[in-house]
Amino acid sequence: MRILRSVKVMQKITTNLRKRGKSIGFVPTMGALHAGHFSLIRQSRKENNYTAVSIFLNPTQFGPNEDYRRYPRNLKADATLCKKTGVDFIFNPARNQIYPKGYKTEIKIDKLSDLLCGKFRPGHFAAVATVVNKLFNIVEPDTAYFGQKDAQQAIIIQRMVKDLYMRLKIKVMPTIREPDGLAMSSRNNYLSASERRDAVVLYNALETAKTMIRQGISNPSKIILTMRKIILKKKSARIQYINIVDLNELKTVEKIQEKVLIALAIWIGKTRLIDNAIITPARN
Repeated sequence: MRILRSVKVMQKITTNLRKRGKSIGFVPTMGALHAGHFSLIRQSRKENNYTAVSIFLNPTQFGPNEDYRRYPRNLKADATLCKKTGVDFIFNPARNQIYPKGYKTEIKIDKLSDLLCGKFRPGHFAAVATVVNKLFNIVEPDTAYFGQKDAQQAIIIQRMVKDLYMRLKIKVMPTIREPDGLAMSSRNNYLSASERRDAVVLYNALETAKTMIRQGISNPSKIILTMRKIILKKKSARIQYINIVDLNELKTVEKIQEKVLIALAIWIGKTRLIDNAIITPARN
């Protein structure tokens, strides 16, 4: 396994691999790797000749009062685990490699970027789309792998790839969960012991919503009200949003008739957690 820090070196290697007819799988990350990331890496290794993982803590996607400075950083531990999982290349560029002096270009996916999390994190998804586009251009993968936990991000990246005729596939893999159902996230490390116990309420609320929909309840307001009651039983919990939307435009649905995305962002203490579920209603 090689750790690469230069854009030009990374591009040279992947260009040569492609000339030799080798396929490249790519897993973009911000580091602090966990089992969710490694599920993506294993999938990439199954489907490609080579697997590259980027570890780049992108400063532009963090808001002024967000957790950029305290976000977990441990390249040595990440690299050790990547090597054990069979990663071929880690791309770990410095900030000035990705954002050189004079950089002015940004990608914005209209409408999709302003809903759900985007409503509360202005500019976040433009920054995500921009850095992911840059990484795609550097690594030139055949397939890139994302987790369902970041559902809005995955949908936005899929739209970007489609709209810009980018020559790669996007694969969205299932959310990896702890034994009690909590979605794996680097930010789970911020939780105290009691907050960690409370955090499973996100999963419990989603499971209740799933049951309600499969029992034939089609009124989103009724489902959301039930979810709110479950979550607010935990004193450490504060709801930022719960919404039920369609899978293409992320628009709020008035009646659940087709497959929907239930997405939520909840503060547990001082930690913001997101989770979601894609649910198909029962057919009468």
